[in-house]
Amino acid sequence: MKKYWSLLVVLTLSLLLAACGTSKEEGKGGAEGEKESKKIVVGASNVPHAEILEEAAPLLKEKGIELEIVPYQDYIMPNKALDEGELDANYFQHIPYLESQIKEHGYDFVNAGGIHIEPIGVYSKKYKSLEELPEGAQIIMSSSVADHGRILSMLEAKGLITLKEGIDKTTATVDDIVENKKNLKFKTDIEASLLPQVYENNEGDAVLINSNYAIDAELNPVEDSIAIEDSQSPYVNVIAVKKGDETREEIKALVEVLHSKEIQEFIKKQYKGAVVPVSE
Repeated sequence: MKKYWSLLVVLTLSLLLAACGTSKEEGKGGAEGEKESKKIVVGASNVPHAEILEEAAPLLKEKGIELEIVPYQDYIMPNKALDEGELDANYFQHIPYLESQIKEHGYDFVNAGGIHIEPIGVYSKKYKSLEELPEGAQIIMSSSVADHGRILSMLEAKGLITLKEGIDKTTATVDDIVENKKNLKFKTDIEASLLPQVYENNEGDAVLINSNYAIDAELNPVEDSIAIEDSQSPYVNVIAVKKGDETREEIKALVEVLHSKEIQEFIKKQYKGAVVPVSE
């Protein structure tokens, strides 16, 4: 009987120890699984944003974060998707556009970090410089009102127009032009992603195209444009997130990686001045 009880005690202790060991291993495995399952979903324009994120993905993976990239062709859906919780962040817009969307739609978004600048270029199949533009030339630009002040400020810097004094030039419109030396005519009803097609169709005398759409259409903003926005432009493209998410570990890691030397060098080499990296 004593042997029986001794054997029973030994078996019971063995089972308990095995159970504890399994529990610890499961806990350890669970913790590791949780670390491996960290994931962020980021919406982005195809070029250059998605390309830059693809380059950043392996660096994020080293930090235990999986990056899923959702490409978009327009400027409306990425913010709607972020607002509806389909995305953790988006990367496609500059600060004035983000601010205009927050004002217009009431989005509770914040800028988690500026990444790069995309200088807007002026393209023409008819003329080789702005000086060659004739009297009454038709200038075609994006229907995005957030881009109008930026474009008009550039044309003012190039000496083609003069805007009203004292206005906020980031929100300027064609109605704010007080001097128009060549009596330029502005067409502003075409969606931004269609502008490369407008250029290829030889419509108007000059077309202003955002660099991401130009690159996507295999145009080189530095070589193919007849004029390009100054690289000191304040229109920085940012990582946008819902307010409060800017402190999330994954979002901070994303911005840190995008500011890294590796990504900065990639941007410089890949886009040759058509996209200019910034660091913070």
